[in-house]
Amino acid sequence: MKDRFKIVSIKLAATIRRRREELGYSQEKFALQVGVDRTYMSKIERNLGNPSLEKLVLIATALNVTLKELFEEV
Repeated sequence: MKDRFKIVSIKLAATIRRRREELGYSQEKFALQVGVDRTYMSKIERNLGNPSLEKLVLIATALNVTLKELFEEV
């Protein structure tokens, strides 16, 4: 179970970063839109942070997808 969580976490981090870059956002600008510090966003994208459900909803909204769509890519 722990291994599965790690795999999902790594894929989620990569998906967030890829989608952000596809939208043309710098990490700093995206973090401002989400309402978090750039260093926190960096940790999320490098799979060093464990975002809350609330933050994931904000991230998905900023990426113009639903939370379900975000996780479907993972």
